[in-house]
Amino acid sequence: MKKLFLLFAVAMMTVSASAQVTVEGSKFTDNWSIGIQGGVATKTNNNRWLHNLNANAGLRIGKEITPVFGLVAEGNVYFGDRAMDSGNINYTFAKSLNVNVLGKVNLSNLFGGYKGEPRVFEVSALFGYGWLHGFGAYEHFGGGFVTYTDMLAAINDAAGRPNLPYYDVDDVEMPALNKLTSKAAIDFAFNFGSQKQFQVFIQPSINFFDLNDFKYNINKSFVQLNAGFIYKFKNSNGTHNFKIAQLRDQAEIDALNAQINELRNRKPEVITKEVIKEVQVGKEVRVEDLVFVTFAQGKYNLTNDAKAALDKVKEGAHVQVVGTCSPEGSKELNDRLSQNRANAVADYLKGRGVIVDEAIGKGVQGTTSNRLAIVYVK
Repeated sequence: MKKLFLLFAVAMMTVSASAQVTVEGSKFTDNWSIGIQGGVATKTNNNRWLHNLNANAGLRIGKEITPVFGLVAEGNVYFGDRAMDSGNINYTFAKSLNVNVLGKVNLSNLFGGYKGEPRVFEVSALFGYGWLHGFGAYEHFGGGFVTYTDMLAAINDAAGRPNLPYYDVDDVEMPALNKLTSKAAIDFAFNFGSQKQFQVFIQPSINFFDLNDFKYNINKSFVQLNAGFIYKFKNSNGTHNFKIAQLRDQAEIDALNAQINELRNRKPEVITKEVIKEVQVGKEVRVEDLVFVTFAQGKYNLTNDAKAALDKVKEGAHVQVVGTCSPEGSKELNDRLSQNRANAVADYLKGRGVIVDEAIGKGVQGTTSNRLAIVYVK
């Protein structure tokens, strides 16, 4: 069993590492969720099926580390299945409390890949450990998952007397119930909402308690069927879930670096004529006066790196923006795309208090043209 747990942990770390390359980096405060859950539980064996059911309800907090791997912390309160007529035993409304920390593997994303947002229906596996604490008279009886005969035997045994057909606990000191537990479960989840920010799930599970030396005993376990509702908090990327990273082709990066190096090595007057042909300036144009913003193929949205470069332009500065395209596609498409790139840069700069004198798209410019927006700071 210990080897199985070790293999499970190694598999989780491997899956986590492989999944991280597919999504944008996220902050610690991203991909958290909160939910409520409830259901019924009953002893696994030595008990008539669906007999002596114990209701439970609780809270659940989740943290998704990758689209495949996550963590869940939950706490469930279990309630008595029936009242027993006795003045000698102190019964409480809550029978026991079980708190678990579980590792979660999204099997749908593990085997089917993550497509940029959760599927409508997903299946996840959960496994972990927890702590069970009993209340009142049930402290001695495994959180209530015992039969009436078991309870009588336990009371008489604690008093050091034969198993009588009655109970008297006036002279018996009941030890508190605090036991290590373990849970294995399957989540059948349905995601909905405009950004899949809500989730309902059905969860069958088996729970082991009183784990001595981590030995699992089916006679010290109970099966449980719960259902719940989850809300996923909004992330720094503007969504409630993971966002696919825009991976760049290495050939594109090499071509862009070559173009930048070429521009740096040119004389200032050559840059004025070829790159910003229509900019009328009263001073010599230097490479230091230029900000280069790159785009993915066919895109004009600004990346975090692009925004960081534009943030270096001081508030109140006058600039001119020229958008360009790579040779792929028709002239009409490239002219429109280059103008959109120029407009995207101009809008971002205006929002920072920069004065944009002109923003124009130039389509494909010569044989070295690439997916750029060039900002000339006057």
